[in-house]
Amino acid sequence: MNLIKKISWIFLLPALLMACGAEPETRDEPTDVDTGPEILNIEWVEVPGGEFMMGSPEDEEDRLDNEVQHPVQVDSFRIANYPVTFAQYEKFCRDTDRPIPDDNGWGKGTRPVINVNWQDAVAFAEWAGYRLPTEAEWEYACRAGTTTPFNTGECLDSDQANYNGANPYGDCEAGITLGMTVRVGNYDPNDWGIHDMHGNVWEWVQDWFHIYPDSRRVNPTGPDQPEYGEHKIIRGGAWNSPADMCRCARRMSGEPGDEYLFVGFRLAGDI
Repeated sequence: MNLIKKISWIFLLPALLMACGAEPETRDEPTDVDTGPEILNIEWVEVPGGEFMMGSPEDEEDRLDNEVQHPVQVDSFRIANYPVTFAQYEKFCRDTDRPIPDDNGWGKGTRPVINVNWQDAVAFAEWAGYRLPTEAEWEYACRAGTTTPFNTGECLDSDQANYNGANPYGDCEAGITLGMTVRVGNYDPNDWGIHDMHGNVWEWVQDWFHIYPDSRRVNPTGPDQPEYGEHKIIRGGAWNSPADMCRCARRMSGEPGDEYLFVGFRLAGDI
């Protein structure tokens, strides 16, 4: 099997676009009508630089071939404590005369924004004066010093993240499935104090999809041009993902102009 065939099935499939059809219990609507990036009230976590093993070991269950484990060095950076919310994104829309994304009837406010493509995410980040995290920064922040499939250990429980609890990881216990997004910060943070790195929404990152090298890298940013079709990386899993798709090393991707009801993003910045 050639390399293209090995990796092509990781790209987003139309079947993933199906919503669960559950009815939301409440709707959170923003009350702030101010505009401008200075009133976004972003909470930041400063991440110390360091080296970690990016990707997954060969014996990790449900591992993909594109998760080649390799050492990566990253400099210190800061990352938003939460994904960008509807309330924050609506400020951007009002300030730039953009349409407000559809919330699928689940509510807006402090829920993570969805139905935004990679280009929208980059435009928001530039408007706010920041950027998207690189794929390496995202995984480093997600792991928070851990080496297990999840930053919670070998299992991810449905009281630790919003995902499809009917499909647990390995021999872990099944949990509940909400079938929709929930407000950001609804679950405990990882050991570095960062929320929502598993589940709720996949997150766009900076990089084009590419095949990892098997050698050490320093502050990698991915290729300058697409290598395997025009696909940008998304990370973290979502409300409709089985647990294995929420693993720290799990990679998915989508076309930068496409919108999905299970994909959002968070901001990063230099220190």
